[in-house]
Amino acid sequence: MLSHRSNCMQDLDFSEIVNQIYKEDPRFDRKAYAFIRHGLDHTVKELKKTNTERLARTHHVTGQELVQGLRQYALDQYGPLAKTVLNSWGVQQCSDFGDIVYNLIEYNVFSKTEADCREDFANLYSFEEAFVSPFLPATRRHPPTAPRVEPT
Repeated sequence: MLSHRSNCMQDLDFSEIVNQIYKEDPRFDRKAYAFIRHGLDHTVKELKKTNTERLARTHHVTGQELVQGLRQYALDQYGPLAKTVLNSWGVQQCSDFGDIVYNLIEYNVFSKTEADCREDFANLYSFEEAFVSPFLPATRRHPPTAPRVEPT
């Protein structure tokens, strides 16, 4: 689905494109777009470690792969604050990642295949389970105690 277009002025172009997208769709902070861009790079790098053959042929990343990669990237970058940071940018759920990606596709920053669709990003995990649960303390279980027997 996703690959960057190559351009020596890519950073400047990216910033200008994000500004234009933001004018048309102000739901997501500009930082969310940079996060998606860097998260895609992170995802491709991680996938290359496990599936070198496929990514040698193509840099295509599915929506599901990207959403999982963005989860790991957010945790790596922001730790227990990941959900708070994403929420502050207007990103509340996986489908928001898809909306950002498709905004970038519209402006030819990313590309997609015929098999890709927005629904690829929907409901893959809750932000609570993805970004909060890993940092909750493990519950301690005490062994059951024997019933207390009173002397008669």
